[in-house]
Amino acid sequence: MSDKMNRRDFMRSTAAVSAGLAIAPGLFAAEAKEKADDINVAILGAGSQGQVLLDSCLRIPGLRFKAVCDIWEQYNLRKVHRLLMKYRHENNAYIDYREMLDKEKDLDAVIIATPDFWHSEHAIACMEAGLDVYCEKEMSNTIEGAKKMVEAQKKTGQLLQIGHQRRSNPRYLYCKDKLMTNDEILGQVTMINGQWNRSARPDLSAPERYHIPQKVLKQYGFDSMRQFRNWRWYRGLGGGPIVDLGAHQIDVYNWFLGAHPKAVIANGGTDYYDKETHEWYDVVMAVYEYETKKGTVRAFYQTGTTNSNGGYYETFMGDKGTLTISEASSRGALYPENLADIKVAQKWEKFVSSGLVKEPVKEDTGGDEDALLDVRETVAPPAYEIPVTMEKKYHQPHLENFFDAMRGKVELNCPAEDGYASAVTVLKVNEAIQAKKRLEFKPEDFEA
Repeated sequence: MSDKMNRRDFMRSTAAVSAGLAIAPGLFAAEAKEKADDINVAILGAGSQGQVLLDSCLRIPGLRFKAVCDIWEQYNLRKVHRLLMKYRHENNAYIDYREMLDKEKDLDAVIIATPDFWHSEHAIACMEAGLDVYCEKEMSNTIEGAKKMVEAQKKTGQLLQIGHQRRSNPRYLYCKDKLMTNDEILGQVTMINGQWNRSARPDLSAPERYHIPQKVLKQYGFDSMRQFRNWRWYRGLGGGPIVDLGAHQIDVYNWFLGAHPKAVIANGGTDYYDKETHEWYDVVMAVYEYETKKGTVRAFYQTGTTNSNGGYYETFMGDKGTLTISEASSRGALYPENLADIKVAQKWEKFVSSGLVKEPVKEDTGGDEDALLDVRETVAPPAYEIPVTMEKKYHQPHLENFFDAMRGKVELNCPAEDGYASAVTVLKVNEAIQAKKRLEFKPEDFEA
């Protein structure tokens, strides 16, 4: 363990080491380069989300996958083990994470993409074993589990990055740092509207020959193969669509506003699917109330799993303009208010000339630009484009941020405390639906 800690300490103090090597050139130079560049990684949870993260990781230099762990030996474990071998990552395969931690003594980090109800136990065990942890969101399916993760991070001093990947997305970072902070762009934000709608879809299944033995399912918290494949819908295992989908975007509400909500009211139900197999709500609508330095903000959020209309996005509305942003790169623009005012128009011309926003594409008016409108008619304002693109896979910048933090180059973009505050914000929605009333947050609710 001391060797492992020395290695990680070395990676986190690259700048200091470089300064030392300038004084004593050649001193441990070859070893320093190797240790500073290579990070030995394990992936814990090799299902669909784990494979998405792995796809991004394989595009990041300086990583060596040494182990993969998943209870679905007949499918996920074999598939990912063979994939890594194909890419020349010599790795060992494990069913039980405890065996992996006991045998793999050269690991530096672990990526956790197991079901939500396992996150807390897995993350804590890995940190106590001296590993830095990248844990998919939701941080935990319970507030208690998330709090224990924060406590373990503080106790061990290991890094813990929570997978709210929008916090490393260059388009979101630009909007947060350059647009939300510019009083002339949005002005006073008073409303937020966001959603993630997706089509109805059948439950996941698996051919009989790939079924996990019942004894193994029980050992790891599942009653059946059906429950294992669709754990997100079951209480005690996941949190339903508001957690799976909404957590990403509601986290952006907190992040962009630089505030935690004061209260939430919500409505939802299992209106479409079988209530016996879909214990969580298939439609959820929630309204948060925030108190910011500029005033009250009311934020609506909807997630539906029976119709995909509108897809997913977040819209921030102020008295001077509107920002719509989405992880989908084709969506995202700014819409000014009162552009007919010459002073407002001049300001937006200045924003374009300075490169703050991109000039909108002019719509074809059919040559009738002087036509008079009825008082009840409105014309949509032009859409000024965000001048930043996202060229990488959705999760790649967030993973890069994690590994760069391990090397001591940057700070984490979503450390344990931020992930915890997001978990509190999101998990309260299911509680509000059950309570059928407005629920208040206390400032101390967001502190672990």
